[in-house]
Amino acid sequence: MPQSTPPLVERLDRLLPQTQCGQCGYDGCRPYAEAMADGEADVDHCPPGGDAGARALARLLDVAAKPYDRSRGEHLPPRVAVVVEADCIGCTRCIQACPVDAIVGASKSMHVVIDPLCTGCALCVPACPVDCIVMVSERA
Repeated sequence: MPQSTPPLVERLDRLLPQTQCGQCGYDGCRPYAEAMADGEADVDHCPPGGDAGARALARLLDVAAKPYDRSRGEHLPPRVAVVVEADCIGCTRCIQACPVDAIVGASKSMHVVIDPLCTGCALCVPACPVDCIVMVSERA
């Protein structure tokens, strides 16, 4: 039985980096994909995807390619969050801010980031009241 082509939203979503960072102006990659499929958003809104991502989206939508909109943020190499153990007060604000549940810990206990789940969105960094979260190059 031949496999059917996934719907446009699914195909667009697969091209996005899945950082769920919100830099595109939407609450995650899937809502941005839906907006593009509906003709409500342009292909240049994703800094994590960079110029290559914008070109891939344009190719799929059969529209003119353009560089990503630099006013939305900087295209950076893959990164992950790291909690500095000595400074963590266990407030849980980073856990609440993480859109992909990559941070674990209990109230008043040290928290830790699960590297393979971290998308590098950095939304946990401003949520931390003691600045104990740093973004580092993705570990191999």
